[in-house]
Amino acid sequence: MTDLKYDEKGLITVVAQDWCTGEVLMVAWANQEAVEKTKETGYAHYWSRSRQKLWKKGEESGHLQKVKSIQVDCDGDTLLYRVEQVGGIACHTGSPSCFNQTI
Repeated sequence: MTDLKYDEKGLITVVAQDWCTGEVLMVAWANQEAVEKTKETGYAHYWSRSRQKLWKKGEESGHLQKVKSIQVDCDGDTLLYRVEQVGGIACHTGSPSCFNQTI
């Protein structure tokens, strides 16, 4: 297994993808504690850079991410969480995905 490579702040990029449709839902950050909590509970946990704290996705909104699998990229510096998005809303703006704008 590839060793995970956290950045100088102790964070790793996480891409959350809908496990059925393949749609990219969001990109977030996780520290080692968040990754371990995700593996232990089966629900996505991240590190909030703005609030400087661990958070379980959907802990306030109820829009949880049930993790179906975790994959690591070839460099070990990005994780892919394939998730079942409970409630259908992944983005803090109320959209199903953070990637809803085309340029």
